[in-house]
Order: sequence, then structure tokens, then C-alpha cells
Amino acid sequence: MGVTFLWDTNTVIYYLQKQLSLPAETFIDEILSISRPAISAITEIELRWWKAATENDIIVLNNSINDSFVYELYSDVKYKTVEIRKEYNVKLPDAIIAATALVNDFTLLSRNSKDFVRIDGLKLVNPFNL
Repeated sequence: MGVTFLWDTNTVIYYLQKQLSLPAETFIDEILSISRPAISAITEIELRWWKAATENDIIVLNNSINDSFVYELYSDVKYKTVEIRKEYNVKLPDAIIAATALVNDFTLLSRNSKDFVRIDGLKLVNPFNL
């Protein structure tokens, strides 16, 4: 089975730090049993920039990024990002993440539901609501 979920930055961090509920962790473990994680280019940047990361966190993050499909900012994602910014006035990183999910027909895994819930057509799962 192919990739069906795009992980938001917060989901990656909560999962790696084991801060999810048991149902959420089980749900994500099931996803990982059939597919590698998928992240947007902006999530990769945000993870590498994470200010509170310890040296061990950085090692774990680098390994996680290397194990993930990273979806780059190709033209279709850029154009969709612009549409989302114009129509919904969301922050640029969130618009890039939403555009990456929409262009690739992924369901977004994010705790920040409020940032994405208004975007038409975006499939969203908040792991903290499982």
C-alpha cells in the first residue's frame, strides 16, 4: 500500500517523544506498518530547526527524516500554496503543508486542527482526538 498520510511537524515530534495517547500511537504504528512516514519539505526544515532539540533528539530526528518520504516544493505545490494563502490567510508553513497534502491526495496528521480545518478538500486527522 502506498503513502496516504502526510505528517505535520508536531505529529513527528509528539510521536518521536512518545507524547501521544495509546490509541494515537497505535494508529500511527499501524500506518508505519504499511508505509514510511511522509513529510513536506517545510516539515523537514522545521524539524531540523527545532530549538529545544537535544543532541540525542537531533540524531533521532535525522534518522526519522532519512526514513521518510520528503515531498519537495515542486510547481504544483507552490501554486496550491499561493491559492491557500490567498483564500484562507494561513501562515506560509501551514499553507505549504496543506498544499502538499492536497496535491498528493494525502490525509494530514496534525494536532493543529484549527490551522487546517477551514481548508476545503483537506482531509485531516488529529491524533490527539483518537
